[in-house]
Amino acid sequence: MSDRVLVAMSGGVDSSVSVKLLLDEGYDVAGATMHLYNNEDIGLERSRTCCSLNDVEDARLVALKLGIDFHVFNFSSDFKEYVIDNFVDTYLHGATPNPCIECNKHLKFGKFLDRALLLGYDHIATGHYVTKEFDENSQRWLLKRSGDRMKDQSYVLYGMTQEQLKRTLFPVGEMNKDKIRSIAEENSLVNADKPDSQDICFIPDGDYAKFITERAGEQPDGDIVLSDGSVLGKHKGLINYTVGQRRGIGVSYSEPLFVINKDINSNKLVMGTKDEVFSISLTASDVNFIPFDKLTEPIECTAQTRYHQQDVPCCVYPLDDNRVRVEFKTPHKAISKGQAVVFYDGEYVVGGGTIE
Repeated sequence: MSDRVLVAMSGGVDSSVSVKLLLDEGYDVAGATMHLYNNEDIGLERSRTCCSLNDVEDARLVALKLGIDFHVFNFSSDFKEYVIDNFVDTYLHGATPNPCIECNKHLKFGKFLDRALLLGYDHIATGHYVTKEFDENSQRWLLKRSGDRMKDQSYVLYGMTQEQLKRTLFPVGEMNKDKIRSIAEENSLVNADKPDSQDICFIPDGDYAKFITERAGEQPDGDIVLSDGSVLGKHKGLINYTVGQRRGIGVSYSEPLFVINKDINSNKLVMGTKDEVFSISLTASDVNFIPFDKLTEPIECTAQTRYHQQDVPCCVYPLDDNRVRVEFKTPHKAISKGQAVVFYDGEYVVGGGTIE
């Protein structure tokens, strides 16, 4: 009897082609889309056609075309709690969140996987650009980068557990986009030419500050200061700025200045020179490792602190309470609290955590 696979169908071409590939390999396949938010949850009119509804319909049409069963799981309350509310709260506390990581952790490889297993499926599958392999020596599943580095999504999947890796298939993980689209066209899938999603799904216009203000109220202005404390001007609310930002601050100085800190306690936006925007170390919490359960001694590896950033050499030191200290071989630019630091050994994901 073939393994039963439930494909997480986002409405995009990657997960749709994943269905076709799995069917060709002989799996017993069904599809499901997560309904994550209602129009009113993200500030759109109830009657307006929203991307979330369009995506569900695209996924449904692909499932019909390929002859598989299709489900819609309403996880909107979980999405609001784990992703939207977390996004807003993290910004209000002066950090920069990565909602895709939280969504993968709590929804796609949390609630969705749990529902699939409850319904009797053996695996789930996604359209992520990553691969996995089983290491016989350690008896552990390993997560690897996609061969297409520009599309690689391993950065947002560092939190996967051994059970999640065991249960998840990545059918398009080693393919490039042109090949995926050609398969979709050959099979007359409705989303063959659908553009890739670029923005955070629940903020369709990309205006983060407006989204946060609508939920938390107007944020107070405050002083813009140099690292020595001298006042340069006034900011318009700390949620409007990110660490490393240079333009759009509204102050002038004898040399270029960058945001180096958002001091929530004093409501000050701290600016510094080019040298001050670089750091030699960071600490991270809530760390997950993939090739092993726990870090017991320092390791040499590479790390990246932003999505699609080039990873750089570092040394990772274990700390108490599931935390680590990371020391970079050369100063690293614009390390932002709330973002993820992800560790690599060549093409393999070692793990990662949330920057403190």
